[in-house]
Amino acid sequence: MRLFKIRGGVHPDDRKHLAAERPIEALPLPALLHIPLQQHIGAAANPVVQRRQLVAKGELIAHAQGAVSAPIHAPTSGRIAGLGLYPANHPSGLSVRTISIQPDGEDRWHPDLAGVADPFALAPEEIAGRVAAAGIVGMGGATFPAAVKLNLRQRYQLQTLVINGAECEPYLTCDDRLMREEAPSIIDGVRIMAHAVGVARIIIAIEGNKPQALAAMTSAAAPYPEITLVRLPVHYPMGSEKHLVQTLTGQETPARGLTADLGVLVHNPATAFAVHEALRHGRPLISRVVTVTGAAITTPRNLRVLIGTRVEDLIAFCDGFREEPARLISGGPMMGQPLPALRVPIMKGSNGVLALSRREMNQRQPAPCIRCGTCVQVCPCGLVPLDLAAHTRVGNLDHAVGLGLMDCIGCGSCAYACPARVPLVQYFNHAKGELAARGRRQQKLAETRRLAEQRTARLAAQQA
Repeated sequence: MRLFKIRGGVHPDDRKHLAAERPIEALPLPALLHIPLQQHIGAAANPVVQRRQLVAKGELIAHAQGAVSAPIHAPTSGRIAGLGLYPANHPSGLSVRTISIQPDGEDRWHPDLAGVADPFALAPEEIAGRVAAAGIVGMGGATFPAAVKLNLRQRYQLQTLVINGAECEPYLTCDDRLMREEAPSIIDGVRIMAHAVGVARIIIAIEGNKPQALAAMTSAAAPYPEITLVRLPVHYPMGSEKHLVQTLTGQETPARGLTADLGVLVHNPATAFAVHEALRHGRPLISRVVTVTGAAITTPRNLRVLIGTRVEDLIAFCDGFREEPARLISGGPMMGQPLPALRVPIMKGSNGVLALSRREMNQRQPAPCIRCGTCVQVCPCGLVPLDLAAHTRVGNLDHAVGLGLMDCIGCGSCAYACPARVPLVQYFNHAKGELAARGRRQQKLAETRRLAEQRTARLAAQQA
C-alpha cells in the first residue's frame, strides 16, 4: 500500500525499550478507588449510588448526561466510601466530583452482565447503544465517547475504518503490549465496529518499531480479506489522527474538520478491545493498560489497572523510585501533562505514568527566540509557531486565532526542536484554555440574558 509523506515532525529517542518487553500484569486490588465523574469529553456523569451502598463489579454508578457523555461503572465490588471532591489527574490539581469505593476483596461481577452470542446479527444502532452503555471512550487519550463516533455513519458517507496503532509517543508501550497479547480480541472488536459503521475497508496502521505487534495483528487478521495491515515509518507525530489519515490516503483533513469529512473513521486498538469485551462478555470499561516507565522508576512495567487506582499504587508495584524524579508526567513526554500529586487517580484516558530523571530531562532555561524558523519547519500543521507565541505571550488571543491557533494539535514538535528551549506548546495550550474559559463565560452571560429577557416578557404579559 502506498504511503504519503506528511509535513514536519521530529524523531525523538523513543525510549520504548524500558517497558516494551514487559508483559501486561494485573495490579492487585488497591485499598481505595477514586473514580472521577468527569473523565471524558462532554458532560460529566451523574451519580446513581449513595454513600455506604454496596456495589458489584461492573455495576452502573453514574449515568451519562446528554448526547456527548459516558456512564461510569464500579471497577470492583465493594462499598461506596464517599461522594465528594477529590484531586483530579490534571495539572491544576483541583478537586472534582468523585465517587470513592472501598473494595471488599471479592472482585464479584454484577450478575446481570451478559454478552451477545453474535454481535454481527445486531443492528448498528444496537451495537452503538451497547458501546455507549459500557462507558467506552477513545482510549488513545482523547476520551471522546466511542458511541458518538460510531453514530457518525448517520451524517457522513464512511468508507474506511482506520485503527491507529502508531503509538508514536516516546516511552509508551501499552498499545504495543495489548496488540501483542490480545490481537484476536482486538481484531474481533475492529470487525464489530466496522459492522456498526457499515464500512467494507479496514486499515490497521502500526509503526515499524513494533514488529512483534505487527506480526501478531497480521496473523490474527489473516482470515479477513477486508483488513489491511500497514507498517508505518517511525515519525512523530504519526499517531495524530489527521496526519495518520493523510499518510494513508494522501488527503488532508480540512481545518476544524473531521476525518469523517474524508470518509474515514479512526479508533484506537484499546478501544477495539473494549468493544470486544462489551459485546462478547457484557463487560463495561472499568480498567485499562498503563505504562509506568522512565529512568527514575525502579522496574518499568505495563499494568492492567482498575479505573480510580491512585498513581502511587502503580509506582509502589513497580518497586518505587530508583532516584528522585525530575518530572512526573501523566501520558507521554510530548503531549502528556504534569502530575500534580501521586494520590491522583488513573482515568479512562490515562495511558502512561512517567517518572523522568534529571539526565532524561536535560533541562535548560528558556532563552529569547532567535527567529531561526526551526519550529516552522517541524510543525506538522503548517503553522508559524514563533508568530503564534509572540501573540499568545502578550494575550493577543484573537490575532493568534487568526494565525491558526485552534489548528494546533499540541504535539510539542515545535518546543522539542526549539534551540532556545522556548516552551511554545505550553503557550498554545494555555491560550486555548483561556479561549475555552472565555467561551464558557460568554455562554453563561448569554444564558443569563435570555432568562432575564424571558422574565421581563413574562412580567409585562402579566401586567397587560
